[in-house]
Amino acid sequence: MTDDLKDERVDHRFKGLPVDAEGLTVGALAAQRRNLFTGGFTTPVLALSAESVEHNLALLEAYSERHGLAFAPHGKTSMAPHLFDRQIAHGAWGITAAVPHQARVYRAFGVRRIFLANELVDAAALRWLARELADDPGFHFVCYVDSVRGVELMEEALDSTARPVDVVVELGAGDGARTGARTEADCAAVADAVAGARHLRLVGVAGYEGEVPDATPETVRAWLRRLTALAVDFDKAGRFPADLDEIVVSAGGSAWFDTVAEVFAELPTLSRPVLKLLRSGAYVSHDDGQYRNLTPFNRVPEEGALQPAFRLWAQVVSRPTPEQAFVNAGKRDAAYDLHLPEAQVVRSARDGSVRPAAGITVTRLSDQHAWLETTAEAAELEVGDWVGMGLSHPCTIFDKWQLIPLVEADGTVVDYIRTFF
Repeated sequence: MTDDLKDERVDHRFKGLPVDAEGLTVGALAAQRRNLFTGGFTTPVLALSAESVEHNLALLEAYSERHGLAFAPHGKTSMAPHLFDRQIAHGAWGITAAVPHQARVYRAFGVRRIFLANELVDAAALRWLARELADDPGFHFVCYVDSVRGVELMEEALDSTARPVDVVVELGAGDGARTGARTEADCAAVADAVAGARHLRLVGVAGYEGEVPDATPETVRAWLRRLTALAVDFDKAGRFPADLDEIVVSAGGSAWFDTVAEVFAELPTLSRPVLKLLRSGAYVSHDDGQYRNLTPFNRVPEEGALQPAFRLWAQVVSRPTPEQAFVNAGKRDAAYDLHLPEAQVVRSARDGSVRPAAGITVTRLSDQHAWLETTAEAAELEVGDWVGMGLSHPCTIFDKWQLIPLVEADGTVVDYIRTFF
């Protein structure tokens, strides 16, 4: 799907890349296998660990297989077709999207199965979808619906579609949560509206347990059991159409997939096979903050552990006092919505040696600077040194970089990850 990306030219659009690579194709630059630290890369530069990405891909593939789950990782995390390719190669059923633009990117790079974990009532986007479905009989698309009015809007826009759009009724995660029908009665009313629609087909139920208010294992488990019970009730009531081959039951962000696996395993036998679809997306890069704290593998360490793959390298450009230093990466380069970057290692500008970033704390970000507080342990830190920082929240890391070096442990850049936000 992504061979054409290798032919894209490297130029001023892509920050951090070597100036002398201007005009080379991405494929040609990757073939040079430059070193991140000595190959002309400029700071700041974001790097992805090649080994950690591969580890994480393999871990979730094995986890899904072990628990009988299909996997449609959320592509909004990276918006990187190269990673989509690798996720599908590692057994993913398809890729999850949140908005029509993301689905269009996926289709441009040949994704055959898309689960849109959101309502879709935009008439222009629905007309585009109708054309995609008509032009490609092998394209499989599913999206949420949570209101009778939403069904009406979809029907109006899809009047000319060649085949019906598959929808799942979204069960809201509780009062004060995000989207989704709030009660089972509301869900039934939506299902009835779908049954009366000419251009929609009810294929299952879905939701997002990450929105359960004040989530605990008990409250998440209780909501997931409501979701699976809804599928059972719909099946008993004959709400699923006769031509449906499998019933979709979907949930699963990156914080509770262990509980999803547990509850989905309790599903009784239904009239048709059940596609138990997990949608976690942050796993591919993991992080050094939000998901380090929230990953289900903290609760089930015997199942494995994800590895943080991001490291943002910035250079010390000012050392005005023994207690303070500034590096040249800020809000334009690093995620900061949940946690500030975490100083992890320092690479000496004098001899290239690497040491732990002891005594160095990021206390604040400006647009293009990180403010570092330094103690006596960091007395060696000087202008010109590179500071490697861990980052939190993958969804707001990837979107700040259009072309990200994929780097092996020795610093060799083996590939580049193109993003499309």
